Amino acid sequence: MSEETKTLDDLKDLGGAAVTTESVAQPTAERKVDAQGRSYATGKRKNAIARVWVKPGSGRIIVNGRELEVYFARPVLRMIINQPFEVAGRKDQFDVVATVTGGGLSGQAGAVRHGISKAMTLFEPELRPVLKKGGFLTRDSRVVERKKYGRAKARRSFQFSKR
Repeated sequence: MSEETKTLDDLKDLGGAAVTTESVAQPTAERKVDAQGRSYATGKRKNAIARVWVKPGSGRIIVNGRELEVYFARPVLRMIINQPFEVAGRKDQFDVVATVTGGGLSGQAGAVRHGISKAMTLFEPELRPVLKKGGFLTRDSRVVERKKYGRAKARRSFQFSKR
């Protein structure tokens, strides 16, 4: 019992002194770079999986061995992929090499964007709050719902005929 009262008295002696953030050491995220100076991350969206390597460069993006403009012909998909660079203020500062499998072009573009965002945070950990606020580090978990038996599609019923 005396031990408990002693600790309570010690707490009272502290008074209103609160623990500040300056007194507690904040853990800093460390940079993860391979021998070639690249950061690697995996991005996912729908059924697409992208393996992405990011390194300092002139802004060149290669997807499955082809230029970005050739692989993703639609401007909307190219805009999706370039969003992390624009938000972080790092346009034309990184070269990206990505290999994508599965899904369609829209899912692949989302997977590459997710992978670029994750790789950039490993290369420059101070970019994490900006990319996190933009929602680029969160994996979009929406996938196509499976077809159920007795239904035309996932939820659509067959046409009803009264006669």
